[in-house]
Amino acid sequence: MKKIIYSLSIAAAALAFQSCNSGTKDTKETADSVNKTKDTTSNVMATGGIAVEPSDAEFATKAAVGGMAEVELGKMALTKATNTQLKDFAKMMVSDHGKANEELMLIAKNKNITLPAAVDEDHQKKMNDLSKKSGKDFDKAYAEAMVDGHKSTLKLMQDESKDGKDADLKAFASKTTPVVQAHLDMINKIHDSMK
Repeated sequence: MKKIIYSLSIAAAALAFQSCNSGTKDTKETADSVNKTKDTTSNVMATGGIAVEPSDAEFATKAAVGGMAEVELGKMALTKATNTQLKDFAKMMVSDHGKANEELMLIAKNKNITLPAAVDEDHQKKMNDLSKKSGKDFDKAYAEAMVDGHKSTLKLMQDESKDGKDADLKAFASKTTPVVQAHLDMINKIHDSMK
């Protein structure tokens, strides 16, 4: 009986979140909200709950959104960038962040964490702004977006590897940190060479 009531409350919450999502909430906020309604007790798998602390679930949603944005922006740069170094960097973004996204999705599935289905409003705005640029304007804006994005992603990964509670997410962050650092070093050099 407890299971049925719990399942119904999750379904009701999910419907409420969907109906309230008339453009005011982005997919990351929706995923975070759904994760907050999930049971975190010791019998989480029996109740369909979430198997991590709320802070770890929030890390997962932020990392997922950032990873999706890197891939989408990389795909855009492959078609719009004029600088060959940026094109090579974009190819690496699609590959490296694509692999990291797949790994994160597998961890999230095993922990019953709901991840966003698309990028959040901030990343979507950045993508929309970049899509309107071309030539050297695009190259400069893309490089700047990559520097900013990798700085915040690096901090996110470092914080999770230091403060995370879930061993799998902590290991993912620790493994991903040097890759993000290498990306940041590379894009900083490319950005500096464009000045």
